[in-house]
Amino acid sequence: MTNFIRYLAAKQTVDDRALNTHVYETLRAELPPGPLDVLEVGAGTGAMLDRLVARGLLAAGGRYTAVDADPANVAAALERYSRRTSPLSVSWEAADVYDFARRKRGRRAWDLLIAHAFLDLVDAPRLLPELLALLRPGGLFYFTINFDGLTILEPPVDPGFDEQVIDLYHRTMDERTADGRPAGDSRSGRHLLWQLPAAGAEILAAGASDWVVVPSRGGYAADEADFLRAILGFFEQSLSGRPELNPARLAGWLARRRAQIEAGELIYVAHQMDVCGRVGQ
Repeated sequence: MTNFIRYLAAKQTVDDRALNTHVYETLRAELPPGPLDVLEVGAGTGAMLDRLVARGLLAAGGRYTAVDADPANVAAALERYSRRTSPLSVSWEAADVYDFARRKRGRRAWDLLIAHAFLDLVDAPRLLPELLALLRPGGLFYFTINFDGLTILEPPVDPGFDEQVIDLYHRTMDERTADGRPAGDSRSGRHLLWQLPAAGAEILAAGASDWVVVPSRGGYAADEADFLRAILGFFEQSLSGRPELNPARLAGWLARRRAQIEAGELIYVAHQMDVCGRVGQ
């Protein structure tokens, strides 16, 4: 079982490289001056908050509401933030995003809405109108690292089977449900480009935000070997027991991929999209 909190920590440097500069700079140029009221859904343990504070995007004195459905993520975030000072007033809430949006609609409005590596894990056509309704008129959104249908693992270990495994892994994203709702979309990035206008939003910028992990000098930067181990853990969790795959062949495939990590040989690419925009006045 993948340790999800460890995975969130290990992928920070991968995300840092991946975030689309054009989309980020467009958002920066559009933000009003002064303190902002910011909402992040699917906030994990607070990596995006750390990143935006470090980059100076958020002015001191603003408020940041971070929501995540997993109480363990929120507990880890609270423990981290108890040891530091922040230029923002930060509040954390463990809540289902659908319930949170329903409770807050008409009662609270935010200047900026953030969803990082999250909208490909939900029923976006259903959730987007609810989330966008939480923004004040003219409010901005920043939706990053939305998976978009391409996974690359190199070098090959089992030609033909490599492609079958990846195709089926993508299919599991589309079949995933939670509480009876769709909970995934393997082409979320491109779909957001029409789902957002359909929900009444204006897209100001969009661009690729691909994860690219390449070994150098026989190893990986920072904790990115752990990130790759977690990715293979997701493959194993998603594909174990699938009748389309021979169990022994899958186990062998995973073992060979894990050996590539330990040898500093595995190359991993995932295509994703970032988008920012505005709701109507």
